[in-house]
Amino acid sequence: QVQVVESGGGLVQPGGSLKLACAFHGSDFRIYYMGWYRQAPGKQRELVATITSGNKIEAADFMEGRFTISIDIAKNTVNLQMNNLKTEDTAVYYCNVRTFPPADYWGQGTQVTVSS
Repeated sequence: QVQVVESGGGLVQPGGSLKLACAFHGSDFRIYYMGWYRQAPGKQRELVATITSGNKIEAADFMEGRFTISIDIAKNTVNLQMNNLKTEDTAVYYCNVRTFPPADYWGQGTQVTVSS
């Protein structure tokens, strides 16, 4: 049984911070990378950042040093610390896990709303 469980979304004012957390439950699988995507209303899902078990990061330009991704491979968790949030960061954020052998798993999504 595989589960991807996200937490930490919510409503925050512009300039505020949120931390998203994701836990992968699937003891028979090895993780290649974990990461975050987001989808704003009326837009396609886009990459925020991924991080491999060896700490190699792929990140979108809009992170601009505002977001930090980190992984704890021993616990199969990934966090996304988001600072200086902007209204355009409003979206549903999805956790993505790529395993060995290759397979993709997704969380149910967590809403992040940045509004005054």
